[in-house]
Amino acid sequence: MNRPTEIALIAAGIDEEYQRGVIDGVIEYAKEKDLNISCFSCFCGVVSDRGFDVGENNIYSLINYKMFDGVILMINTIPDVEVKQKLVSAIKASMLPVVVFDCNEYPQFMNVTINNKKAMSELVSHIIEVHGANDISYLSGSQNNPEAVERYEAFCEVMTAAGKSVDPDRIMFGEFRPSDGKVMAEKLLKSGRKLPDALICANDAAALSAIKVFEDRGYTIPDDIIVTGFDNIYNARHHYPALTTVERPLAEAGYSACEILYNAIEGKSWEKIRNLDAKLVLSESCGCVSTELTDINAYRRYTYNILDYNRSKVRLLNSIISETAETETPEECMRVIGNRVSELDCDRFCICLCDDWISNYSVKIEDSLIHGYTPKMSAPLIWNKGEISEVKCFRSSNIAPRNFATGGNISYYLPLHFRERCLGYAIITNSEFPTRSMVCHSLIMSISQSLEDIRKLINLNNVIDELDKLYVIDPLCNIYNRNGFIRAADSVFNECRMLGQKLLISFVDMDGLKYINDNFGHSEGDFALKTLATIISESCEEGMICARFGGDEFIVIGLNAEEEDIEKVETAIKSRVEHTNKITGKPYQVECSIGTLVTRVADDMTLFKLITKADEVMYKEKKRKNYSRYLRRY
Repeated sequence: MNRPTEIALIAAGIDEEYQRGVIDGVIEYAKEKDLNISCFSCFCGVVSDRGFDVGENNIYSLINYKMFDGVILMINTIPDVEVKQKLVSAIKASMLPVVVFDCNEYPQFMNVTINNKKAMSELVSHIIEVHGANDISYLSGSQNNPEAVERYEAFCEVMTAAGKSVDPDRIMFGEFRPSDGKVMAEKLLKSGRKLPDALICANDAAALSAIKVFEDRGYTIPDDIIVTGFDNIYNARHHYPALTTVERPLAEAGYSACEILYNAIEGKSWEKIRNLDAKLVLSESCGCVSTELTDINAYRRYTYNILDYNRSKVRLLNSIISETAETETPEECMRVIGNRVSELDCDRFCICLCDDWISNYSVKIEDSLIHGYTPKMSAPLIWNKGEISEVKCFRSSNIAPRNFATGGNISYYLPLHFRERCLGYAIITNSEFPTRSMVCHSLIMSISQSLEDIRKLINLNNVIDELDKLYVIDPLCNIYNRNGFIRAADSVFNECRMLGQKLLISFVDMDGLKYINDNFGHSEGDFALKTLATIISESCEEGMICARFGGDEFIVIGLNAEEEDIEKVETAIKSRVEHTNKITGKPYQVECSIGTLVTRVADDMTLFKLITKADEVMYKEKKRKNYSRYLRRY
């Protein structure tokens, strides 16, 4: 069986109507020909933080062009110039056939164009000739966007031909975002000048935002100012007043792009450039009456379906946010998401994570993974038509943890990240959710935030464990220090008292540490202390606790003891000391004095009283060995 044809679709902001219209056309052709489409997309520009966009754009570094037969590049949707350059360089190096939209900058790529310039010229001419506008303001897209440049050039040419001046103070360059319209309208209102006769916007979303600002300030469209758009999106058609705009055959453009690319892949004849025409739509926002009557019942049904769909997805989003907020481990988080995935109406949903996504708490953000993905990834959640599984390890060069053997699948790859820090990516297959829902990006961000919260919690717990270890473990001898001993011994002491058992306490004091330090150096003194600590630790039976109690003093405690255990413990320590001295070959001997007692724990006894008694027994032993040194009393 031949493998299906694989096409990479590269875009940004796929929840916008332009992108959605083009993608609908791509999907239509892909379904007809049983092609697999992998759409790599992000949602840039939604926050002012530059680091956020770095994390979003990282999804494009996932693309392994060796896995694909061709590329559809919606370069006109990607605002970042540097990202564009990197994408184009990588695509050129792949030697794959490529289709772009409305872009003449790369003659080696096939191009599906919509005559933006002609349509904008007709629109501007209409505003001047029919409505008598003289002072006209213009809101453009980015100067790095070929479509925006074409539309702006058309505006300037028509204005010049009509003898109208292009006032730089009445011009603004944005990013084709709704917020651009708001900024532009506020700029005009705050200028101190009379409002222009018309505001021509390079896209509908910005135009609708501008209208809202004007209307909120008490101005009427088109009586006080004409506002026009470009694209003829659904909201523009059904807004009041309906927007004068330009209708572009977006689905046809997407269908054409996929058709041309597939013909090139198959070695059939194909067009280098396919030109499509746009149509001027005259409506209420310029003062014309709409010639298109809306079927009110169809409109109501459509609007209800949109609202109902998005309400359900908002409920899903709220559920996932609230439930994942309670999770503390990756496993719990994946379980919560897996239980909710069916509500996305998809065939498959995957979460793929970098193998170092948790990172060590000492790793700074600038040292973490920002550009690219780790060679090895894991997929802790693969939801496939109701069945949940995981893949513990796969190569990021394979892109997906499991590839499709059949065609006709549409997969969306969306980045999971916290600021610049790359966590992984999500894959949603055969679902309208990424392009139709208003909360797809919110859902992906909430999953990213949940993972980041868990990452921080795990690292915080690691820090706490490390601090606790520093608090209770002697760093030289790697056994309990006095704090650790008291914490651990208290429970042993209380258990013996409650059960009426006997308690064993051994107090061990190293002999001759000063002699070793003075004659052989403190590093040898440290070695001798570590050696004795190891001997004592290895001499302890199960259930016993040992610790470095002071400078050269050690202590052992054990529950449920008998008198014969005294000799057993002391013999174990002494025999190990003797054996160690034979094999180390040091010019000094590691020696110690031991005092051990076994006693029942009476109600009026304290742990420190018993330690003092063991110390006294040890001190008598030391005197018998004729050592004289200061012994701190307890």
